[in-house]
Amino acid sequence: MAGTVTTTYLELTAREPIRPPSAPEPPGFALRVVQDPAVNADMYRRVGADYAWIDRLRWSAEQWARHADRVETHVVEIDGRPAGYFEVEAQADSAKIGIFGLLEEYQGRGIGGHALVAALNRGLELRPRVWLTTCTLDGPHALANYRARGMRPFRTETAPLPPGVTAA
Repeated sequence: MAGTVTTTYLELTAREPIRPPSAPEPPGFALRVVQDPAVNADMYRRVGADYAWIDRLRWSAEQWARHADRVETHVVEIDGRPAGYFEVEAQADSAKIGIFGLLEEYQGRGIGGHALVAALNRGLELRPRVWLTTCTLDGPHALANYRARGMRPFRTETAPLPPGVTAA
């Protein structure tokens, strides 16, 4: 529907297997845990630039610092260069992957599936259920990647596009 965005909520529980990608891990693939709000802010802007990630763009340094204290930030790297990142937040009875994304130049190279497996495994280390959301403004392979790894949709919502955002 024109002028709307559909958000899909997906989950995976410890009872369900994570399905790894069929392709081998890309050469030079690594993850690095960081605790630096400047990294969160930079990666949010860079990864989200093409996907209407706008809700945190006006955050102050103090807001980023408070946020970085609540989440684990994992930078996805290829040959030591940032390729994307994800944030995992432990909640009361679940772990939320609040952010998951790759920089445009690293998409379509088999990195996302391996990064998602790592994110899901970390979430399940923290809690018995992991969940996240994706929407029709996200990358074209996002929902398919989440489902291919074994995540199940449990809710969808459709809403008007935020002001200033246009659908691709």
